[in-house]
Order: sequence, then C-alpha cells, then structure tokens
Amino acid sequence: MSTPPIPPEIEAWFAGRGWRVRRHQAEMLAASDAGRHALLVADTGAGKTLGGFLPTLAAFCPSRLGETEPPGGLHTLYVSPLKALAHDVQRNLIAPIEEMGLPIRVETRSGDTPSDRKKRQRTKPPHVLLTTPESLSLLLSYPDSFAMFAGLKRVVIDEVHAFATGKRGDLLALALSRLQAIAPDMQRAALSATLANPEGFREWLAPLKTGDESEIEAVAMVEGEAGAPAEVEILLPDEERVPWGGHAATWAIPQLYEAIKANRTTLIFTNTRFLAEYIFQNLWDVNEDTLPIGIHHGSLGKEARRKVEGAMARGELRALVATASLDLGVDWGDIDLVVQMGAPKGSSRLLQRIGRANHRLDQRSRALLVPGNRFEFLEATAAKEAVDEGQRDGEEFRPGGLDVLAQHVMACACAEPFGEAALLAEIRTSLSYAWVDETAWDRVLEFVATGGYSLRAYDKFKRIVREGDGEGGGIWRLAHPEQAARHRLNAGIIIDSEMLDVRITAGSNRGGRSLGKVEERFAASLSPGDTFAFAGMSLEVVKLQEMEILVRAAKSSAMIPSYGGQRLPLTTHLANRVREMLVDRTGWARFPDDVREWLEVQDWRSQMPGPGQLLVESFPRGGREYTVYYTFEGWNANQSLGMLITRRMEDRGLLPGGFVANDYSLAVWGLKPVKDPAPLLSPDILQDEFIEWVQNSHLLRRAFREVAVIGGLVERQHPGKRKTGKQVTFSTDLIYDVLRKYEPDHVLLEAAWADARTRMTDVGRLGDLLDRAGEQLVHVELDRVSPLAVPVMVMIGREATPQGAVDDELLLEAESLAGEAMRVEDFSDGPD
Repeated sequence: MSTPPIPPEIEAWFAGRGWRVRRHQAEMLAASDAGRHALLVADTGAGKTLGGFLPTLAAFCPSRLGETEPPGGLHTLYVSPLKALAHDVQRNLIAPIEEMGLPIRVETRSGDTPSDRKKRQRTKPPHVLLTTPESLSLLLSYPDSFAMFAGLKRVVIDEVHAFATGKRGDLLALALSRLQAIAPDMQRAALSATLANPEGFREWLAPLKTGDESEIEAVAMVEGEAGAPAEVEILLPDEERVPWGGHAATWAIPQLYEAIKANRTTLIFTNTRFLAEYIFQNLWDVNEDTLPIGIHHGSLGKEARRKVEGAMARGELRALVATASLDLGVDWGDIDLVVQMGAPKGSSRLLQRIGRANHRLDQRSRALLVPGNRFEFLEATAAKEAVDEGQRDGEEFRPGGLDVLAQHVMACACAEPFGEAALLAEIRTSLSYAWVDETAWDRVLEFVATGGYSLRAYDKFKRIVREGDGEGGGIWRLAHPEQAARHRLNAGIIIDSEMLDVRITAGSNRGGRSLGKVEERFAASLSPGDTFAFAGMSLEVVKLQEMEILVRAAKSSAMIPSYGGQRLPLTTHLANRVREMLVDRTGWARFPDDVREWLEVQDWRSQMPGPGQLLVESFPRGGREYTVYYTFEGWNANQSLGMLITRRMEDRGLLPGGFVANDYSLAVWGLKPVKDPAPLLSPDILQDEFIEWVQNSHLLRRAFREVAVIGGLVERQHPGKRKTGKQVTFSTDLIYDVLRKYEPDHVLLEAAWADARTRMTDVGRLGDLLDRAGEQLVHVELDRVSPLAVPVMVMIGREATPQGAVDDELLLEAESLAGEAMRVEDFSDGPD
C-alpha cells in the first residue's frame, strides 16, 4: 500500500517524544485517504488507538486544511466495550491534540455522563465523541440524531474482538447500518490485538451491498509491526506440591506478595469479581509493609473506579487486583508485571492481559501465571505455549439476535416514523442481519407493534402502529409519544442480576457515598449487624431499605459477595492443547515432579484421554458408583451433559444421585454401576431429552427473561421507580407460560431458544462431544478413584459455593482422595 506523506505537525509531535510513526499507523492514514474502511490488528503497545485516530488528527492539521476552516460538528465517533477505556483514551488523546494545537474537542458519553451534558451533546456535539454501543444506540433514538450524525466522517471501534461476536456486537452492527444511511461516506475502522480470524472480522465490519454482496475488499487489512515477545512464567509452590483442587490459588499469596515488593507496579487479574475481593483480602492480610494495593471490578461505584484508575495512572499504587473490567486497552505504561490468578481460559484473553505490562511494543511484557490446581497447571502451560507461538483463539460469529433487532426497531421509531421496506434494506446491510427475510421481518414488526398474537389484546404491549402504505410499504410510528421515554429508560443489552446499592450511612438512616453494587440474592441473605467484605473494605450492615444496603466500616468481615455472571469459557483451542499434552509422554519431563507423577500413575492405572477420544472411567466409592467423563468441553457443556445423562440414567433404572462438573470433566454418581456408557451418550439425546430438559428447566425461563427485557416486552424501570428482580421474574414467568401454551413460535421464544442452545448450554460443543463418543469412546472400569478424577471429585458437595470460597477444605479432602488414587502397590489394577 502506498503511504502518503504524514502531516508535518504529526511527524514533529512523534519526533518530539523520541518516537516514529509506525508503518501500520501510516497505513491506517493511507487507507482513510483512499476512502477505504480498515481493520488494524497489532500487538498491545503498538499504538493501535493512535493509529485509529491518526486520520482524525490529520484532518485538523493546518498543513492539510490550508485556507479552509477546520471541520465542524461531530467528525469521529469512537466506540469501546468499556467506559473505563473511553475515559483512558480521552486522557491519552488530549496530549497530542493540545501539544499540536489542534482545534479538536473530545468528550465521553456513557451511563455516567451528567444529563445536562448529554442533552447539550446532541445539539452541540464535540468533534470526537467516545462512547459505548449502548449509549450510541440511545443517541440514535432521538429525532436530532439525523442532524447530529449527518456530517460524521469516521467511526473507530476499539477492541472489536471483545464484543463483535455477541449481542453488543449485534447492537453495534445495527447502529453502524443506521449511521451509514445517515452519513453515506462514513468510514469504519476497527482495532484489535487478538484476532484468530481477521477475515471474519473484515466481513463483519464491511457494509453489505444489495443482494448480500459483501464489500470486504473495501476494508483494508492492516497488520501491525511485530512487538517484543512476552516473557511468561508459571509460578510453582516453593516447597509444597501443585494443589489437587481449588481455584483461588491462595497458596501463592506469600510468593505473590514478594513479587509485588520486587516490582514497581503489579496488575493482578482474576476471572471473577468474587475472586478479586477474595485475593485482595488475602493480600491485605499479609501486607506487613502497608503497600498501597487497590481493587477494581465492574460492581464498584463510579467514584471508586475513577479513584483507583487515577491512582494507577499517577503511579501511586504498588499493586491492583482486577477483573475483566481492566482487560482492554487501558494504557498504564509503568506496569512491570501482570499476574493471572487461576487459569486464563484462552490464549487471546491471556495475550490481552499480558499486554497491560509495559504497554510498549519494543519492550517485553512480563507475566506470571498462577494455577489453582493441577488441571489449571496444564491449562496455564498450554496457554503459555500458545502465546509463545503467537496462536490466538476466539468466538465464532453467529446470526444476529431477534431481541436485539426488536430493540433497534423501537429506537428507530423513537427517532422518527420509518418505512418498513427501507428499514429492512438498511438492517440487511449488516452481516449479522443479512439473513432476515420478509417473513422474519414481519414477525419482528408484529411483536414490536402488539407483543405478538397472544398478547395483542393488551394495550401495554402496543408500542408502534402502522399508518398506511408509502412507496416502500407500511409506515410505522410510535403508538404514543411516552413510548420514547420508556424505551430510553429500559434499552440496553447487558442484563445483570438485580443489583442493590451499597452506601456508607450518613446518619438518620440516610445513604451517603455509594461504594458499588451487590446482587439482590446476596443482599437477601443479610441482616443488620452482619459483616461482609466489599470494595476492599470490611463493612457492617446497618439497614436494608428499598434498593439500598446502608453500611458502616467494620473491624472484620466474614463474607464476600458472589455474583451470578457467566463463567469464562475454556476455549476449544486450549482444550485441544491440554489433550495433546496428556498423551505426549515425552513432554511430561518438563513438568514439576508431582504433576509428572500424577500423569504417570494415571497412565499406569487407567488411560489418558487423547485427542479425538472420550475417556470414561467408572469406580465405586463410599457406597456409590461413580462415572467420570473427560470431555474438556467447558463447564457449560459439562453441566448440560450432566443433566441429560442423569435423566437417561433414571429412565434406565440406574438410580442417579447427582453430578458435578468443571471445565475438564463431569462426575456422575448413582446406586448402580454404569457398565456401558455408550447408550447414555447417543446423539439422539440432543433431539429428545435435550429439548424436553431445556423446555422444563429454569434455563429457557432465564433466557426468556433476558430476551424479554432486551426486546422491550418487560420494562425494568418506570419514571422514578425501578422493579425489583423478583418483580421482573414474576412478570416474565407469567408471559413465558402464556406464550409456551398459546404461541410456541413467538419471536422471543425463538430468541430465548437460540440463547439457551448456544450461550447457556454450549450445544455446539456438546454435539462435538457426542460425535466423539460415537466414534472413539474408551471406557475403563476401576476398583477405586483414578488420579485424573481427583480434581472434579473434591468438588462434590460444594457445587454452589463461589470458586475459591472453600479452597482450604478442598485441599484437605483432596489429599485424602489423592492418597487413595495414587496408591500403586496393588499392581493388579494396572495394565495387563
């Protein structure tokens, strides 16, 4: 690609900092100058965000403007998955803008933005607006959005891998189609450090022409310069063995504290909010030097998050414990070390987190992986080797959701009446919704207009009305002007569990400063006088009122809030690598002695689960008959399989007692032995038991609850009042039962099924597993528990506890189980 001259103002600014404009940054400017969209894939620290904004900065440079006036109105829209990232980018953009003296005004817009600023932004927008997909969708619901976006030149989508394949990506794809219709010459740019499938993202980014013809060639593929390789190590116990069970890796706290003392700033990632609080408390307990250590996760209040982000930016913290809330893009160049507590679950996620260290292309990022148990050690090794080889993983694209489409239709109606044919043509320019034909479109319009056939008699579900025919079919408008305000109160994609504010009491039962939010189900377990740990503090409950918990500081705490969010899934790529390790016997030499012995005894007493195989072990213990399935398909798929297998066991009189699952295996027990697991795993289980199970379980109800809120059928908020989680559940369950009985093909039931089959049950991975079972099922009958079964067996009875909460108990029980599993003096149970 030929690279046009960089504006001298920009070159001088780079040179003044001892930098140079990198090739990929120049190519992003060249693509924009050529009128092309662009996808930039470059390592963390390569200046991706600056590369994405380079065409914007160039457009305001005097050397390019000549005698013409600088562009007026909104020029560039920046969309990121995180509010924290938008604020960080604003901080980092201000420096070059001010130092080059460019007439560019930059502002952020999110749920935290004051309402008066939001209103002003619609009529007098800044030149650059930094926002999220949800806030952008809300902007498009206002009548003045057409004037606001008419002159839009560019959209920059940061960390596109983090949301393009999910429902937030669906919402953004629809917003891009609308923006392109308002500003036909608008250019799209997307940025990422970790794409396994760049061509898939090019297709997603490209607008489609009429007739589903992709404009993928209009999207320039820009690859960044290679950075310094990451330096990744796996932390092992100084004296003890790698634990058999547990997830929190609290065994490593003393070593972790020494690492914090040895570095200027350490960023510690955990996979859940519970673990973030738990690890922080454990670190604080050993913090004899009172080092400044912070905590950051999505449930903390805005003030608490901003405070810790500012402290990190100023270099005031020695360590910060965080969740995925800081996975993406936040640029703190002074972080010396990144620590991953527990298994990373994917190589791309690990790469993203490692990149937070140094955040510079030419300097090695240093990372420490801390496995919680032996399988996590193997997973950490697989992830480290994948990073060393530059291998990435990620989620596949799937058709856009009907519930998200219904929300978008409502947003468009709030902005102005629309023609049904014109809007259908517009949404089909998005790859996510190219599949929508006139039949599906009519069903969506009918749902938004009436709630569906079974609900059309109720006025509360009438949101839009058809006004007759125009050139392109029917014209639709809001049924009542108040529908616009109701839509904006309730629109959104992220459906968290119902949350209650945690506030420091200000006296007289009044709530003062907000510390953040905890889930309603956790709050329901609290009474005045109870203590719990949150936001890195010990708190005592003073009073529970409406949607608030009033607290005061306490000397000690007994509980940590747990959250019902989804677990990070183990990627297929990492699962396959772990399977390969298990049969690569020559490679075991690189493992610690205790891990190598674990695998050798397993190999002696039973068999290793190799690629393409499904190993099933059966053994008696404590009056029960156990069967362990080594699936490596992730917790969601294993949970689903456990439900289905126990149902089949019941039908066959095997008297099942229960099951427990982790990412790697599933253990099922009953009163009768499973002599032949093949009939329990026949593929028709997905046609028969699966459908019956999902329909009669909480799964479909939970999925329906989410799509009903996203699709606007059930409103969580009314002016001045918010429904509790119980009220929302009651409303959605009532409607669910009506639709199941009278309208089983309802649009939202279809959307709920799509969610239940993929996101909640990983049915695709379940299908792959059953295919393996049909081809290479290996069943080994043993007289006692096997070494490989120990990590899942120790979870029995603790399935409902948050990961990490009972690690000490697990370790004690694991040692007992392990002694039984690792005994080899009885050679009669070894291979013939």
